[in-house]
Amino acid sequence: MAKRSFEESLEKLEQITDELESGSLSLEESLKKFDEGVKLADYCNQKLEEAQQRVNLLLKKNGRLQEVPFPGQTEEQP
Repeated sequence: MAKRSFEESLEKLEQITDELESGSLSLEESLKKFDEGVKLADYCNQKLEEAQQRVNLLLKKNGRLQEVPFPGQTEEQP
């Protein structure tokens, strides 16, 4: 699968869903589209889980939210 953004992957997944629901594809085409859709869904779920982890790293300190660097990320120096 080519590198795509989350939004592009979700759009492609929606397109595949529409094609499969139309019933106009052959069995072989349907299986190929289904396989591609599963891969796209896995990718989108992975990206959503990563986003959730980043959000969970926001900690409340002294009445303010403070972002904690995501593991593996380096803080940018001013």
